[in-house]
Amino acid sequence: MSKRDYYEVLGVNRDAGEADIKKAYRRLAMKHHPDRNEGDGHSEARFKEVKEAFEILSDSNKRSAYDQFGHAGVDPSAAAGGGGFGGGAGVGDIFDTVFGDIFGNGGARSSTRAYRGGDLRYDLELTLEDAVRGTEVKIRVPTLVDCNLCKGSGSSSGAPPKSCGTCGGAGQVRMQQGFFSVQQTCPKCRGKGAIVSDPCRSCGGNGKTRGNKTISVKVPTGVDNGDRIRLSGEGEPGQNGGPPGDLYVNVVVREHPIFSREDNNLYCEVPIDFVVAALGGELEVPTLAGRVMLKIPQETQTGKMFRMRAKGVRSVRGGGVGDLICRVIVETPVNLNKQQKEVLREFGGSLTGEGKRHSPRADSWLDGVKKFFEDMKFS
Repeated sequence: MSKRDYYEVLGVNRDAGEADIKKAYRRLAMKHHPDRNEGDGHSEARFKEVKEAFEILSDSNKRSAYDQFGHAGVDPSAAAGGGGFGGGAGVGDIFDTVFGDIFGNGGARSSTRAYRGGDLRYDLELTLEDAVRGTEVKIRVPTLVDCNLCKGSGSSSGAPPKSCGTCGGAGQVRMQQGFFSVQQTCPKCRGKGAIVSDPCRSCGGNGKTRGNKTISVKVPTGVDNGDRIRLSGEGEPGQNGGPPGDLYVNVVVREHPIFSREDNNLYCEVPIDFVVAALGGELEVPTLAGRVMLKIPQETQTGKMFRMRAKGVRSVRGGGVGDLICRVIVETPVNLNKQQKEVLREFGGSLTGEGKRHSPRADSWLDGVKKFFEDMKFS
């Protein structure tokens, strides 16, 4: 399989300076380090690829040979015949140089270093009423908990773990491969630096098992869809005494049968019959605070918007209360009996021949259509 271009591997230009190459390597190596991606074969392969690219491009002689001859100029197999390159620092030494200040112990991850636990996310469904008014709910969150059988020790007898004899407690071992001295995760302790001699049969020596914990969540007034509530320290537990992560509760507001929300305003549709629309009247409409009366003026057309001040939502971020905006929908009567139909025909006939315009939108539309056809005759 052909190798990728080393500059492409590190994501730098061919004229990149030493500092840029080192910065790119540190970022990628931290991302794909085996200790952070245990059991991930793809990340392990990327980590080795990144180290190899840095080993070449960080050495001026090797980089020059690579720029002139490509991979053939830095092929280790050519070193025995006098070509290519030889000697120099191994990959393990280079890793020590770049990451020694971060990991300590010559680049090896210390088995006693404390690590912060991972963050968790929980999607919390709320009704619109609870989101607007605020509430308190209890949720069950899946997380790692101390094993009940071994009380978190990982040992059946409760004995503390012993230092790994293979890596001496460092969690890393060095492997000599030709010209290279490669530093790898210890295969015996898997990077932990210690071994439980009598692992717990319940947790397999990890000291942790999957479980659930119940947490009380206070939902503040006015939260909206997509808002997040952070609960500090309620995430995954840390390692080696490290602090726990955080829990992020993501608010999901269920669709309401009457209201919809946009920022601090609430919207609803109010159906009215054509008699009320024509003559005016009052009708009762709901709000989240109770019922109120909405006055409908005479000759109201469908789609008319009525604003009810301060009947909306107060945002969780503060500020004034929004409004309730009611959109009137004039309904055409259905299921008419014979008498009702006759009354409507008589009513319809009474609207003609008086010289008055009872349907302003329809009349203006018809006038526009008439003008359109008249203009066509002269075009």
